[in-house]
Amino acid sequence: MYVRKEALLSSQIEGTQSSLSDLLLFESDEVPGVPLGDVQEVSNYVAAMNYGLGRMREGFPLSLRLIREIHNILLSKGRGSTKQPGEFRRSQNWIGGTRPGNAIFVPPPFNMLSDLLSDFEGFIYEEKSGLPVLIKAALIHVQFESIHPFLDGNGRLGRLLITFLLCAKDVLKEPILYLSLYFKTHRRHYYDLLQRVREDGDWEAWIEFFLEGVKETSDQATQTARRILSIFEQDQRAIEKLGRPTASALRVHQFLQSKPILSVPLAAKELGLSAPTIRKSVEHLVSLGIVREITGKKRDKLFVYKEYLDILNEGTEVL
Repeated sequence: MYVRKEALLSSQIEGTQSSLSDLLLFESDEVPGVPLGDVQEVSNYVAAMNYGLGRMREGFPLSLRLIREIHNILLSKGRGSTKQPGEFRRSQNWIGGTRPGNAIFVPPPFNMLSDLLSDFEGFIYEEKSGLPVLIKAALIHVQFESIHPFLDGNGRLGRLLITFLLCAKDVLKEPILYLSLYFKTHRRHYYDLLQRVREDGDWEAWIEFFLEGVKETSDQATQTARRILSIFEQDQRAIEKLGRPTASALRVHQFLQSKPILSVPLAAKELGLSAPTIRKSVEHLVSLGIVREITGKKRDKLFVYKEYLDILNEGTEVL
């Protein structure tokens, strides 16, 4: 769920109007409440994150090749799928404005990309400088955003790279640092600082901002995890008092921890239990106040683990 939250926040920075509930509905083959393209963009981000982490766990290095593979998944469907997914750009791009002449920032010409990206890749793994990993992550992010090597998706991929680098260097065991929440909260300052590095070489202000974001987001992630675990344990204790229905109700409760919006057919398929068993277990969870029905329909009902989802939703309000 932390991966989904980071995916949502990073996409919201780029203007996506999706919510966490929209993404969960989309993943359950239900209709989201926003344009499909917005939710597809977030879903692509989740897939790209999981793919990249999977490749690195197999021993594949964080490299230009892996970056292209991740980009291919990031833009595989929906918006951006016509913008050369997985390929470094072969034309000029720009940020803001209608053309390079009135743009806020014009990245390097495409014929310089080969040398720039080679240096970029080398810097990921150089160790002579002795730079702490967090400092290196800050430098790599702003440099990637400035090279802007793809026609689309650079912002989202640049934020993905922060997580990938911290996982590659064993600073994080799991991708539970959703730094995009900090970037989203301070969106204007985030963009201003990136531009100040490009125009004035003000690396210090950017690094200070980045490190403050890591500290603030780490504290939030830790507090959030404690609150979530407390809810899980409290609800588990309540379920264990049900008696005979406890076993199947606990399995549904466990399922809700990864799918906070549940439909009976999906849960039955995923858990290998009969629909009547799932339905009865859900009824017990409703009676305990753990989940509630959100459609008001007699058929095709959806149930939400509201207290859990409310915590995950914090900070994900659409800009």
